[in-house]
Amino acid sequence: MLFSAVVIKQSGVSFGTSGVRGLVEKLTKDVCAAFTVNFINVMQASFDFDEVAIAIDNRPSSVKMAQACAASLSQLNIKVIYFGVVPTPALAYSAMCDRIPAIMVTGSHIPFDRNGLKFYRPDGEITKDDEASILNASVEFKSVILQNELFISKVAEERYIERYTSLFDKNIFKGLRVGVYEHSSAGRDLYAKIFTQLNAHVIPLGRSDEFVPIDTEAVSIEDKQKAQLWVNEYQLDMLFSTDGDGDRPLVADEKGHWFRGDILGLLCAKALGIEVLAVPVSCNSAIELSQAFKQVVRTKIGSPYVISAFASHCYTKIKEGIDDNSVHELTTVHSIAGFEANGGFLLGSDIRFNGAKLNALVTRDALLPALIVFADVVAKKEALSLSLKELPECFTDSDRVQNIPSAKSQLLLEKAEQTPRALLKQLGVNSKGGIAISNIDGIKMTFDGLSVHLRSSGNAPELRCYVESSSSEHATVLLNTIMYNLKLVLSK
Repeated sequence: MLFSAVVIKQSGVSFGTSGVRGLVEKLTKDVCAAFTVNFINVMQASFDFDEVAIAIDNRPSSVKMAQACAASLSQLNIKVIYFGVVPTPALAYSAMCDRIPAIMVTGSHIPFDRNGLKFYRPDGEITKDDEASILNASVEFKSVILQNELFISKVAEERYIERYTSLFDKNIFKGLRVGVYEHSSAGRDLYAKIFTQLNAHVIPLGRSDEFVPIDTEAVSIEDKQKAQLWVNEYQLDMLFSTDGDGDRPLVADEKGHWFRGDILGLLCAKALGIEVLAVPVSCNSAIELSQAFKQVVRTKIGSPYVISAFASHCYTKIKEGIDDNSVHELTTVHSIAGFEANGGFLLGSDIRFNGAKLNALVTRDALLPALIVFADVVAKKEALSLSLKELPECFTDSDRVQNIPSAKSQLLLEKAEQTPRALLKQLGVNSKGGIAISNIDGIKMTFDGLSVHLRSSGNAPELRCYVESSSSEHATVLLNTIMYNLKLVLSK
C-alpha cells in the first residue's frame, strides 16, 4: 500500500498558477493516482457523488495519465465518465451540468515535456484552499495498474456546442470566412462544427500531429507571420485558435493582427453588459479607463484568484456605504465576470444574452469571447478590427525568458522592489518621475505614463515581463529593449 502524501512529497510535483504542473517523467502513474485520491477525499467532505468526469489534451503523455487517474478512481468504487480529447471548458461545463467533480489532464500552454492536472468541483474550478487541502490530505491506496482503453462519451462535446450555437441566429455568420488554426488544440475538431452551424465558411489551418505549446500571452513571431499569410491568402474575416487545452483564445482580425487577450476580454465583457469585473494585475489599464463597469477588482495572476474575487471581494465592496437601499442596490448588480491577460474568460453569474439564458461557467473559456466579439461587430456590420476604435489608447505587450530557476527570478524581483530605478536603468529604461510599486503578484513599476511588470511564472521556470504604454509601437519597442537587457542581467 502507498500513502498519497508521501508519494506527492517525494515527486516534487505541486500546484502552479492553475492546476498541478510538472515534468512528465515526474508525473508517474502513482503520482497521478495520489493527487486523484486526495482530490476525491477533499470533494467528499462537501459533495455527494459516485461519478467523476475525465478529459485530456493532445499531449503524448495525457492518455496514460488519464488511465492512472481512472484506475485510482476504480479503487474508490467511483465510475469514470471519459470524454477523451475536448477543451477544458467543455469538460468543466458538462461536469457542472451533472453536478460531479472533474479532472482535466493537460499542461495547457507549457512545453510537451511537461503536463499537469486541473481539478473541478461540481460547482466549478477548485479554490486555493482546495489546493492546500489536496496537498495536505493523506490517503492509503494501491499502486495502480493502467486500465485498457477508456470508452469515450460525446456528451461534453455535444453540450458545449449547444451552449454556444443556441445563443445566436443560425445564419449570424452567413457569408463570412473564419479560419481555425487547429495545431494540436484539444478543441480543433469541435470549433469547426460550431462556426459551421452558425453558417460561417470555415477554413481549417495548421493542423499538427505533434504537440504545439501555443502561449496566447507571448505569441511567437512565426504565429504572427502565419496570421498575416492566412488572412491574406484566404480572405478571412476572423482567424480563431486557442492554447493546448482550449481555455485561452487567440483571435486575429481581417488584417491578420492578433488581439491581446485582455483586450478581447474587455470587448466581450462590454458586449455582454457585465457590471462587475475581476481581473489580474497584469491586465490592461484600459479596463478601468473605459469606465464601462460598476467595479473592477484587481487580483493575483491565476484563475483561482479571479474566482475568489467573485465570491468575496466584488460583493463586499458593493455593500460598503449602502444603508436603506441595500437590497435594491444588490439586486441591480447581477452580472459578474473575469478574464486574464491570456484571454481566458470566466463567467461568474448566469446572464441573459439575445433573449436566452447563458449559465455561469466558472473557469477559463476561449470560445465565449471570440464568438461574442465577432457577433457584436457582425451585428454592427463592421470589420473585426474596428472593434478597437472606441477603447482608450492604452497598449500592452509581453514576453518571457524561459528556463530561469525561480530562485534567480525571485532575486531579481527583490531588487525591483528595493531599488526599482536602478533595475529599470539596467533594463535600458530611464525613469524621470516617481515610481509607484505594486506587489500584488510579482513587481509592477508604474512611472512616466508607463508600466513594467515582472513576475515569475507559476507553471514553468520562466520570468514573464508585461509592459504598458499609450502607443502600441512604443510598447513593443519598450518590451524589446527590456527583454534584451533582461536576458543579459539574468545570464550573469
